[in-house]
This record gives sequence, structure tokens and C-alpha cells, in this order.
Amino acid sequence: MGFLDSLLGRSRPVKPDLDQLFGLPSAAITLQAAIGFTPAGAGSVCFASIEGGAFAQVQQEVRALLDADSERSGMPVEFSRDDYGYSWLLSRRDPDSLPALVSDLHAVNTALQDSGFGPQLLCSLVSFRDAELRPLALVYLYKRGTFYPFAPLPGQKRDNPLELQVKAVVKDDLRIEQDLRRWFPLWGAPGL
Repeated sequence: MGFLDSLLGRSRPVKPDLDQLFGLPSAAITLQAAIGFTPAGAGSVCFASIEGGAFAQVQQEVRALLDADSERSGMPVEFSRDDYGYSWLLSRRDPDSLPALVSDLHAVNTALQDSGFGPQLLCSLVSFRDAELRPLALVYLYKRGTFYPFAPLPGQKRDNPLELQVKAVVKDDLRIEQDLRRWFPLWGAPGL
């Protein structure tokens, strides 16, 4: 960053650190011990829609990569598009296999990034449930390198007190996004 940039208040964007995803298993243990949320066995990667042969090739590579896992049964990844035009890749694992699910998400993000689609990556999420089956997601913002909790309620409402409680609980396990305006709602996210 140059002198003029610092005078004008410009800053460089945070470089994505996909290894931050590997903090999720530790955060999951903390969540379960503190407030009773456990992994639901689903995780997603969201990115701006991409068309063309290059992306089709990346989809095939991701599917082949995740298919190579002999521990997995069923489809390795599901591709979908939401009402807002964003694309999603959903991976499902046994709820007790959070490290494997995190590895799936890391592999998908890395494959997209290494194929030149890094600018289209938006976020990744891992879903959790409590004994009352309330949904919760820990969301990784790719361009910020931070996490935030998302706790949807029926009727496209959010459980803000729960989100703030989760923020306080996992702050030592994950790099939490401090700007609450960036805690975007992910209505209808696959796996949530």
C-alpha cells in the first residue's frame, strides 16, 4: 500500500486464507460444550454464477476429487442456483465427520481459486443444529477471511441474540467478522 493510499484511507483487501476453515472443528467442540449446537453434516460453497466450458471442467474435477473418497456414499457434491442467481456447491457428510466436511469445502474453494475463479467466490458455510433443531451456520467470507454466525428463523427473520452469543462463544476459535453489516443473511442456503 502506498503513501497516497494511506492518506486517502484506502486499504488493500484481506487476502483469503482458506486454511481458516480448519478452525471449524475446534469451534464445533466449543459450540457444543457452551450452547449445545452440533454439526448437521452439511456444508456449502457460494460463488457468483459462472458459465462456460472452463467452469464445467472445474465442476467435473471437483466431483472426481470428492468421489475419490471411499468413505463417502451418495453424490459427492450437489450443484444448484439460488433465487438471487448465485451458484452453490453442497457437500454432505456424517455429522460426526466435520473434519472431512471441512476438507471437502477447502478442496472446492481451492479448486475454484486455483482455476482462476477466486474473484467469484463469496462464502462457505457449515451448518449446525441444537436439540430443538434450530438451524445455525458458521459462514466464512472468502474476500474478508473472517467468519460470522447466521441463525435463521421462520419468515426470513434472524435470531440476533443467538448470533451474538455464538460470536462470543467461538471468538477464540475463529477469526470473527467485526463489521456486523457484513453478516449477510443467507436465506435458503443449501444445507442450512
